[in-house]
Amino acid sequence: MFSGLALLVVEDVADGGDSVVVKARTRHVAVPCPVCEAPTAKVHGYHHRTVTDVPVDGRRVVVHLRVRRLVCPVLGCRRQTFREQVPGVLERHQRRTVRLTAQISQVARELCGRAAARLAGLLAMPVSRSTALRYLRRLPLPDRAVPRVIGVDDFALRRRHRYATIITDAENGRRVAVLPDREMATLKIWLQAHPRVEVVCRDGSASYAEAIRRARPDTVQVSDRWHLWRNLCDKVLLEVRAHAGCWATINPSRPGGVREQTTRERWKKIHDLLGHGVGLLDCARRLNLALTTVKRYARMPESRALRITPAYRPTLVDPYREHLRRRRVEQPSVPVTHLLQEVRELGYTGSANLLVRYLNQGRAEGDRPVLTPRRAARLLLTHPENLQPKDTTLLAKIAAACPEMTALADLVRGFAALLKPAEGNDVRLTEWITATRAVALPHLRSFTNGLEIDRPAVNAGLTLPFHNGRTEGVNTRTKRIMRQMHGRAGFDLLRHRILLP
Repeated sequence: MFSGLALLVVEDVADGGDSVVVKARTRHVAVPCPVCEAPTAKVHGYHHRTVTDVPVDGRRVVVHLRVRRLVCPVLGCRRQTFREQVPGVLERHQRRTVRLTAQISQVARELCGRAAARLAGLLAMPVSRSTALRYLRRLPLPDRAVPRVIGVDDFALRRRHRYATIITDAENGRRVAVLPDREMATLKIWLQAHPRVEVVCRDGSASYAEAIRRARPDTVQVSDRWHLWRNLCDKVLLEVRAHAGCWATINPSRPGGVREQTTRERWKKIHDLLGHGVGLLDCARRLNLALTTVKRYARMPESRALRITPAYRPTLVDPYREHLRRRRVEQPSVPVTHLLQEVRELGYTGSANLLVRYLNQGRAEGDRPVLTPRRAARLLLTHPENLQPKDTTLLAKIAAACPEMTALADLVRGFAALLKPAEGNDVRLTEWITATRAVALPHLRSFTNGLEIDRPAVNAGLTLPFHNGRTEGVNTRTKRIMRQMHGRAGFDLLRHRILLP
């Protein structure tokens, strides 16, 4: 029970009500002088210390310890007498044993101040939030060598106002450093101070790219493949929206409401102004719209391309849709009460109002859910092996809607094949860019322009096995830490918690 006090002599254990009282003393052995290290066992006097040990049976353990004051045997020593210490059990000036301090430190490491104090109190280790923070700050940071391959990413200290930079080991995810901002000069100074870095994984940040180039021109920059794919996904969605007039006939939208009528009227106004030679910026000013909104409407060849389609949540009626559709085809005038009785015999447990609303919305007549631009883009971007048979058929119809959609589907599959690092992917990327620019897909063409601007890093990302995924995982952990601290701690404490193993 008191194995942590094995270096002491336990003389008595008493029940103190809400605590366990232990009476102990130090052993009668010679100890070295802290100045001249001469061993001595000559006692000058005794002192009593009251310390707290780890709890037992949910109760505090209070140790009344008697320690000796010893006399140094060396004449002329600066310390004629000294109080003996108990290394491994109790440190100088401490009121808690080493193992109790270690437990509180670990609780504070996970929960920080107030939460750590609350949990420690429930575990019979009462401590204030300030003491918990002091123990947290005393935890030593690991002394690790800067790795050869690092990952660099930013995270928000205060979104849209203040950001910081985190540097990790890209091969095992260990935290290396946390910089107070994401400025180019800060990262440049850090890289110049650590010449061992050979490879840097990053996202598409131009500031990081320039800092790496200025600090270490010979360092290999690797563009993260996930960010490349995410940028492609955004451009594919824009292309799908631009060609919605082609694939909308595959699964036509149901009649819309006021919002759809407003959309058609806005489309007509913009195209009327454009037909009279009015510029995009002037259209935005006349109609009091954002310039990006005007551009989006201007790219749409037909007003139905921007039709807002209804989105329904799953209901208890969905499993009986086929039965309802068949009955309404066989007998169009069948009463709703008869349908309700039939589906209840089949196991329907919902209300009559839910069934009536379901039928009034026309959801029983639809052969398939309304196809939205986002869902069409998702079908194009999903791996074919992960699609259901009905989605595969729908994807084939979407890809065959027009030559541009056919080319878009082929280009998406071609770029996805490049995301598996292999030698020669840089040459294949050049061929992919050439094929993309030969098709009338302006959004995808702008994506290729971005690839060319950062081409060396993109080539490294498609040919080398390194990536920034582990750094993104560390960022997720950092967000959890910041939520625990509720923005009350300073940057130094946040940095300390991030770098702790």
